Amino acid sequence: MVSESPALPVILDRASPTPLAVQLAEELRAAAGDGRLRSGDRLPSTRALAVQLNVSRTVTAAAYEQLHAEGWITGKHGSGTYVTTAPPGSPRARPRVVPTGADEGSAVDLRPGSPWVEGIDRSAWRRAWRGAADAGPMSRPVRAGLAGYRAVIAEHLLRHRGLRVNEALDGFADGEGESVLATSGTTAAVTELAAAVLKRGDVVAVEEPGYQRAVDTMRAAGLRVLPAPVDADGLLPGAVPAGTKVVYCSPAHQYPLGRRMSAARRVELVARARREGWLVIEDDYDGELRYDVAPLPLLAALAPDVVVHLGTTSKILTPALGIGWMVAPPPIIAAVLAYRDATGTSPAAAGQLVLVELARNGDLGRHLRRLRRELSDRRTLLVDALIQADIPYLGDDAGAHLVIPVPTAEAERTLITDGHTHGILLDGLARHHAARPTWFGVALGYAACSRTQLTTTIPSLLSLLARATSHDGQSSTTNHSARSAGGSASAAERIPRKRNRPEDTGR
Repeated sequence: MVSESPALPVILDRASPTPLAVQLAEELRAAAGDGRLRSGDRLPSTRALAVQLNVSRTVTAAAYEQLHAEGWITGKHGSGTYVTTAPPGSPRARPRVVPTGADEGSAVDLRPGSPWVEGIDRSAWRRAWRGAADAGPMSRPVRAGLAGYRAVIAEHLLRHRGLRVNEALDGFADGEGESVLATSGTTAAVTELAAAVLKRGDVVAVEEPGYQRAVDTMRAAGLRVLPAPVDADGLLPGAVPAGTKVVYCSPAHQYPLGRRMSAARRVELVARARREGWLVIEDDYDGELRYDVAPLPLLAALAPDVVVHLGTTSKILTPALGIGWMVAPPPIIAAVLAYRDATGTSPAAAGQLVLVELARNGDLGRHLRRLRRELSDRRTLLVDALIQADIPYLGDDAGAHLVIPVPTAEAERTLITDGHTHGILLDGLARHHAARPTWFGVALGYAACSRTQLTTTIPSLLSLLARATSHDGQSSTTNHSARSAGGSASAAERIPRKRNRPEDTGR
């Protein structure tokens, strides 16, 4: 049975397994996004809309609550609920109001996702580009990626991630049959897998919270994305929905919460994948950056028959190179190569050649050692300050960010706004959910800024964090202090969210 609102462009399908509140939020969000609803349009009250749609007021209230949290609507006391966001280019669109304080150009960027580009040796960088130019033009692209690049990646994976891959560089001129392929980055690889291996309507389970660029890429390909919850030991294999075709996870350093998947969970995940025919996509976005102990073996090493391993240079060098890699079972490799052949696409050679030169000159290894030292020192600086201020945090001793939980969505929004006012750019956890947010707080990145900026900003940052975390919240495991550290909202209704994330440099 389908019901339609006579006052709003909303259609609800009661036969769909998708909760009605989810459908309602999606319909209103889409209407605001494509111009059917515009900024300033008044919406019916939750009670009136519930009557119009013949649904419980709980449904309309949950949808409005989610849209309000996302910034699509606002409530004016005594006046009603209004649409606040207009689509780009809409004649009634209003410019975004930036909180009073420093603009983004002068603010200290503590958002995660950006690499430490100032640490790249400029002489080595120029030398690599000059060496890449000596290769000369190619008459045709290489679908699998340059042989030299794949050899460098094979050595990199063996040395830094303990993964042995099959190069077979002398087998095929174009790399046919390889177990390692060049990619244009993680997001590009996900796009290829969605097109070459999956079909519209297939169910993909993604860590919740998780990497939303991958979520959006999958949804754009017509896949059905369902959230799979995580805890201190990583993704919960038992919570993966039935009928799943693919599980997308970041076991080495869960994004954004920063924990690694336990060995027991890895075994459980692989066992269920084999039993139920899943494909597991392992996003190893910063696996080279671990400062305490050696990382656990990759899922691709544990179960090469059911795991697609994705890596990138975006966090160890720069996303501007536009390069990454994929290690996968032969049928997956063959499907991706066939897709590239059919669409005439292949990873650009320039970034591959640069990485080859960096490796050949020894500059890549030197940079990685320098990068680990610098980011480890920065993390220690930040963690020591948090411990001294008695502020709980989440995250292993790895990567380039950690998480400060706060008890509520309002506390998160206030913290981000106050940070901007003080010239500090922060990233909230709520936007990293594919469904209704269950974790609140900020993910603090310490790679994009300079060490001097980080040091001088810490006192102001601690003051903001102390205020945001001072309220009693819901319990969550933290690295420091037994007091509550923010975490979960009701999971009764999980409502997909649409978000803008210009700060995310991608993978």
